[in-house]
Amino acid sequence: MKKNNNLKKQSILQLLSVIAILVFLNIISSRLYTRLDLTSEKRYSLSPSSKMLAGDLKEMVYFKIYLEGDLPPGFKQLRNATRDILEEFRVYAGDRIEYQFIDPSAGADDKERLKIYEQLSQKGLQPTQLEQHEKGSRSQSLVFPAALVSFGSMEVPMQLLKSKIGGNPDEMLNNSIEGLEYEISTMLRKLTTPVSKSVAFLQGHSELSTKQITDIANSLSEFYKVDTVKIDGKLQALKDYKVLIVAKPQNAFDEKDKFIIDQFIMNGGRVLWLIDKMQINMDSLSVENTNVAMSMELNLDDMLFHYGARVNNDLILDLVAAPIPVVTGYVGDKPKMKLTPWYYFPLLNPESKNPIVNNLNAIKAEFVSTIDTIESPSISKTVLLSSSNFCKIQLPPARVSLNILEEAPDPALFRKKYLPVAILLEGKFHSNYAKRIPQAIIESKEINFKENSEPGKMIVISDGDIIANHVSKKGTMFPLGYDRFTQQYYGNKNFILNCVDYLCDESGILELRGKELKLRLLDPVKTASPTMLTWFNVLSPVLLILLYGIIRNLWRKKHFGTKN
Repeated sequence: MKKNNNLKKQSILQLLSVIAILVFLNIISSRLYTRLDLTSEKRYSLSPSSKMLAGDLKEMVYFKIYLEGDLPPGFKQLRNATRDILEEFRVYAGDRIEYQFIDPSAGADDKERLKIYEQLSQKGLQPTQLEQHEKGSRSQSLVFPAALVSFGSMEVPMQLLKSKIGGNPDEMLNNSIEGLEYEISTMLRKLTTPVSKSVAFLQGHSELSTKQITDIANSLSEFYKVDTVKIDGKLQALKDYKVLIVAKPQNAFDEKDKFIIDQFIMNGGRVLWLIDKMQINMDSLSVENTNVAMSMELNLDDMLFHYGARVNNDLILDLVAAPIPVVTGYVGDKPKMKLTPWYYFPLLNPESKNPIVNNLNAIKAEFVSTIDTIESPSISKTVLLSSSNFCKIQLPPARVSLNILEEAPDPALFRKKYLPVAILLEGKFHSNYAKRIPQAIIESKEINFKENSEPGKMIVISDGDIIANHVSKKGTMFPLGYDRFTQQYYGNKNFILNCVDYLCDESGILELRGKELKLRLLDPVKTASPTMLTWFNVLSPVLLILLYGIIRNLWRKKHFGTKN
């Protein structure tokens, strides 16, 4: 009896001790805040820039996420990851971030459901069509892996699923999960950060028209002050801008304008060069099936060479290319059309882990040239975009003909691999006019000539059409990156936005694109039928619990059993 009383006292003391420890830990944890992320890739940790954006919120941001209901496992994973990352943001923003998950298909008949789908599409949310096979039948449904984000009187769409042409669905979902912090941080920045830095599109050398840059200009204006500028020999023409965009000039630059751009770079300005070196376009092929592409003299070669790059006078033909409609025959008097890859429109699939291009969709180029890098000890070069491993080069005068699509290509002729078409240059640039100008100009206080720059950046792209949205003959403007033939969106817009962000030193947000989460997928072949390992995983927990129960029961009998 005495022994039992002692055991009861010990049990009560142990219980009270556990309660006291728990209360003490709760008090400590409420006063000392810390979070531990034990995942190798820091899956549940926000970057300092994201924490700052969340912590600086003054008003509430409300997320309506249309990713709920009967979803496939991959989309459930995306939904759960979205909830997790929003909870992380709420840790630093408190009640200034709220969210709600909505099933757009719940509680509605077919007519009402279609109306809701149409409303969401009009607000900018892009649906994904799912095809499900069950018991011999096939059904299709729409999923909206996207959100509407409200801040004050604004409501902005945010796409959660990052599609990639030809990509593996599991990898696309994983890339989407990797990019959630970037997307949410970018959205917070768009809604809450005042516009300060200025970006200018250069005019005066037959660059792209205002209509052709309308879509990218509108997107940039969400983060920057956007303007167009003509230099016209004015020394201070560029002084108010952080980034200058040179988008597909077709007339040669005079030395005055070149000098002013050069000194803009020497004084810390950044330039995004989008240069066509061959004169050819699809309009010229709409009249006749064949045309000749000639070199275009822009008088920029010496500048770019000095900075570390050379855009060559050639054309790349790539087997990995965007399709165009081609007449393959006639049915009566009506032409029969077929979408066929047009080798002069390469699809550039980014392989680099640089944050400018990491996880981007394929980027569509048109009549693109190769780029060489020039040795310069003070300049580092990073290839951002390159062709596929099945391409060839055409030198001027280059005969461009739609007739080549009538026969299957010979792979033996497409032996060139990974030809650079977009280069990032970083470092201290040397003036193109050093030791070339009179002493009077060097000593002029008004000109304030500099031979060397502070550490700077520029990006050289050998295709001006990468930044151009299509404008129809009737004046209809299509979104940048939208292919009206395949009705797909390429990654052109995100690529240009990333380029400008990087040049504007918005690296804190942009580096979130470099965040990688390891894709841990089960082997579909091995999981298709039960194996020894499968049965072991299923039965071992049950057997361990039974074994523990048997051992504990024997131990209790031994220590607390009645003695004869």
